[in-house]
Amino acid sequence: MLFGNDREQMRRVFIQSWRKHTNQEPMEPLEQTIASVIRQHPEYTALLENEGQALAKDYLAELGETNPFLHMGMHIALHEQLTTQRPDGIMDIYQQLVTSCQDNHEAEHLMMNCLSEALFLAQQHNRMPDEQAYLACLKSLTRKH
Repeated sequence: MLFGNDREQMRRVFIQSWRKHTNQEPMEPLEQTIASVIRQHPEYTALLENEGQALAKDYLAELGETNPFLHMGMHIALHEQLTTQRPDGIMDIYQQLVTSCQDNHEAEHLMMNCLSEALFLAQQHNRMPDEQAYLACLKSLTRKH
């Protein structure tokens, strides 16, 4: 389980996926996706290899701290959106951004800004994310880049 309310359980999925990857153990498709995202973020591997620290650390946005689990989770959410092509049109936007950025990772980071905004607003208003507003934000990226 990757998404839910149990922070420790969700973090353990990242830790175990990375452990399986480094030990060359068989992996489920989700674990492969997680390991792929971790490989794009070598700055997080030391944390994932220190289970106690990974499970206990709090990340405070008000102190300017980035939560690596949230960051990687956003990448995974984007991968899922691209795989399922939902919302409709997201793959075209992604491909345009990759072309303009010349880097798929940077394109994902741009898109994550829109995703985080959509999720924040949904949480603030206690509703599902506004898919049309999310798409509008993503489309605005293609005009800027």
